[in-house]
Amino acid sequence: MKKFISYILLTLVVVSCGTESGQFRIKGRLRSFNQGEFYVYSPDGGITDIDTIKVADGRFSYQTALDGEATFNIIFPNYTELVVFGKSGSTAEISGDASHLKEVEVKGNKANEDMTKFRLSISEKNPSETKKAAEEFIRNNPKSIVSYHLLRKYFITPREPDYSKAYELAKAMAEADKNNAQAVLLSKQLKNLTNIKLGNPLPSFKTKDINGKTVSLSNLNGKVNVINVWAGWSYESTSIQRELRKKKKEYGDKLQVVGICIDADTTSCKRTIRIDSLQWPTICDRLLWDSPTVTQLSINTVPGNIVADEKGKIIAINATKDKLKEIIDKQLKQKSKQDKKLK
Repeated sequence: MKKFISYILLTLVVVSCGTESGQFRIKGRLRSFNQGEFYVYSPDGGITDIDTIKVADGRFSYQTALDGEATFNIIFPNYTELVVFGKSGSTAEISGDASHLKEVEVKGNKANEDMTKFRLSISEKNPSETKKAAEEFIRNNPKSIVSYHLLRKYFITPREPDYSKAYELAKAMAEADKNNAQAVLLSKQLKNLTNIKLGNPLPSFKTKDINGKTVSLSNLNGKVNVINVWAGWSYESTSIQRELRKKKKEYGDKLQVVGICIDADTTSCKRTIRIDSLQWPTICDRLLWDSPTVTQLSINTVPGNIVADEKGKIIAINATKDKLKEIIDKQLKQKSKQDKKLK
């Protein structure tokens, strides 16, 4: 009996001192924000959908199952995002003023402390200086999950990405840690990216869509063809998808679309497809960035897209929603005029 009581007491002490193994917790307090909610998502599969974090009296707490490490992005009401790095058995503590989000501190494990230090260090730097600081951090910390985040943020996802530098850094990360599957895969994708450029033909691919039907390059046989990369947690990508739905309704078979969903489960993907009434094939193999199709097409960002003409020649890469709309309208209206002249 004494042994049992001692065990219970020991368990209570362990639990009270931190987060249980297999769990990750985010908690904090923000001044200037008493009531409301944040949204949180994970771009690398820490959670499979968007979750809500409730705020009461400036305090909040969120807990989720987690094995290993993952990245969590918290979306504030003004759409500013704060990155938090999760680790099994740890708690991330957020503190600061909601009116000065750039100065908010995140503590609880080395990755969060490193990221907070980096974020505060670049607060007064211009974009060029910030990029140099990110490169320096990555080279000095090639095994850190923070480096993977900085690589995407400053070299891959900007409107003017630096793929050559990104490949160089991803290769260094992969060489520093052969077990870093993300870095190894990203290095391969960036190396292959030289084939995905304006004027080149769309690469061949073949896979199954979310309903088990075969999807391949032959599905893209319209006057304009779009491979659209999206995720349920990315507002911008789902907004682009809704614009494509409008254009598909307007132009019919002249516009062909294949969607690739980078969600970790098919349930949320199917829900989005149903709610948005999407009528084209969608690939969602639950492998995130490890998906063979993603690698084959050298996709490395969400939102992302590849646009090709009727001959399969690439005419745009990662176009914004407005730019995509402009390209589709221009191509199909121009083609319509040409067809009328031939008649």
